[in-house]
Amino acid sequence: MNTYETIKTDLRGQTGWIILDREERRNALNPQMLLELKTALQEFDCKDEAISLVLTGAGEKAFCAGMDLGGGEALQLSPLDRHELQRRFVELLVAIKSLKKPLIARMQGTALGGGFGLMSACDLVVAAEEASCGTPEINLGLFPYIVMATLIRVTNSPKLLLEMMLTGERITASRARELGFVNEVVKREELDRKIEEVTTRINQKSPAILRLGRRAFYTMRDMAYEQAMEYLSGMLALNMQAEDMMEGVMAFMERREPQWKGR
Repeated sequence: MNTYETIKTDLRGQTGWIILDREERRNALNPQMLLELKTALQEFDCKDEAISLVLTGAGEKAFCAGMDLGGGEALQLSPLDRHELQRRFVELLVAIKSLKKPLIARMQGTALGGGFGLMSACDLVVAAEEASCGTPEINLGLFPYIVMATLIRVTNSPKLLLEMMLTGERITASRARELGFVNEVVKREELDRKIEEVTTRINQKSPAILRLGRRAFYTMRDMAYEQAMEYLSGMLALNMQAEDMMEGVMAFMERREPQWKGR
């Protein structure tokens, strides 16, 4: 694994962990972190040893506070360079969508602005009950343009999302679950146990079928109904040819655990 300055990485069993490691800045995103995070995700994505991935922040207070405006780096850039920095964030979100492996956000604190978008770009989100999230950009004379594309595809209430963006108010983890941003809300002391429970269940599945299914989900999500059905029919035909599908059926009939080959 590479050595990074703004993040930490670790392989824990069959789960790759990526920790945003700027606790003194509430794990805010800066240019280097954006590059390192994308690199680490792609590196884990190529490792056969890792079946699932976990993304979290260092410390207890913040998952990620968004772009680091307080550090002054972004504000000192020229307009063109600032645009390129924003494109770097776009490339990160697109890279997350293109991953082969499920990515679970471990939300132990606040997730604001870009951090909220980063959290929502993950496949699953497990949050501590005291965690919160929001889009406070409006308070700075900005609007959360980039993360809007991710947030609108996740929430079950576009109007309430718009209210969040218009007012800049934060919501609790429980409210975020009601709106579709979070899968599970647990007590802080149970957060790691729940993450282990979720990743263990995922790690028991076929890596090949996880890859096919995850890709199909995000590809068909924005299709018209008829197009989606045609596409999914083709994906099912492909899935039926996988060795792991045959192994899964045989294991079920023989009442044993499947031995996945990842193909």
